[in-house]
Amino acid sequence: MALEEMRGRIGRSFEEMHKTSNKDWMRLKSCLDEITCALLDADFPRLAVDEIERNSQEIINLPRASKKKGKLIYEVMLAKLSSKLDPGKSALIRGKLEPSIVMFIGLRGVDKTKTCAKYARYHRKKGFRPALVCADTFRIDAFVRLNKAAKNEVPVYGSYTTDPGTLAAEGIAKFKNDKRDLIIVDTSDRHKQYSTLFEEMRLLAESMNPARVVYVMDSSIGQAAFDQAQAFKQCFTRGVVIITNIHGNSKACGAISAVAAAKCPMILAETGEKREDFEAFEAEAFVRSLLKLDNPNVTQMSKERMMEIAEASKVDVKQVVQMMITFKIKAKGVMELEERSRNESDRPPKLRFSNV
Repeated sequence: MALEEMRGRIGRSFEEMHKTSNKDWMRLKSCLDEITCALLDADFPRLAVDEIERNSQEIINLPRASKKKGKLIYEVMLAKLSSKLDPGKSALIRGKLEPSIVMFIGLRGVDKTKTCAKYARYHRKKGFRPALVCADTFRIDAFVRLNKAAKNEVPVYGSYTTDPGTLAAEGIAKFKNDKRDLIIVDTSDRHKQYSTLFEEMRLLAESMNPARVVYVMDSSIGQAAFDQAQAFKQCFTRGVVIITNIHGNSKACGAISAVAAAKCPMILAETGEKREDFEAFEAEAFVRSLLKLDNPNVTQMSKERMMEIAEASKVDVKQVVQMMITFKIKAKGVMELEERSRNESDRPPKLRFSNV
């Protein structure tokens, strides 16, 4: 089931929950069943979904609750899913103080070269001065393909050198001399097995010493992504996984949860020609988008994201954090008022008797 379809099913179920009385256990249970079925259909791990269902059922069975049970169930799901999907580390790129070398690797058929070029064009729009190095010596047309994907927006280096390590070193030296601050190296994707790919690329990475190694993975493999992500992390301590083909893919959530379980930082991307967004994965922000909550809450923003905002806006980090804390307090107050108003509207009107 695609992400948008899952969002629709979950969103409609939570809307129904918010309208339902705390005493209407049957309707609350029906909404909960629809939500858990949507999560399973989207390839979320069954153990995680079963745990969420048990905790939510305990809320439904409460004789009394301090607030709407639908709200309590939402809070449980937000906390549990955010915890399960948290890779523990952000995949953000830091500032442009010195040239950053990023090495792209991937199995055959994952559109690594296109993703590599799009990554370069994306960061060009963000103010970087990127460049591409074609270190793929396996494909005859590798340089032509990378140059075409760059669309004349980013310079590409290639040569007839047969050794990928030497070729990469030449390209990196050239672009450092040209004052490029983001040098992206595209490598061979001739392997079908990740174990042989990682071993070959580990040796190449030792000669290049990249600041980041990016493993491109198609989300269509679902929860099978765990073994690849775990092996990748063991080989590359500075590794980041880019998961492509997120929207319109029934296995996307399974792949995201699997990579998170391996504790690999993630970037979400698309493979379509018209999509060029790369989003550093933030677990709580992603879960909120799945559960269709519109109320703002600063807790979805990680410390890494706050640092990025501060660096980009040239504002002191302490000022940014204080602004976020103030906004969080105000947002919490607004949500509490809205919740209190809804609870009061659900209470039956008091009967008034007049003395006759």
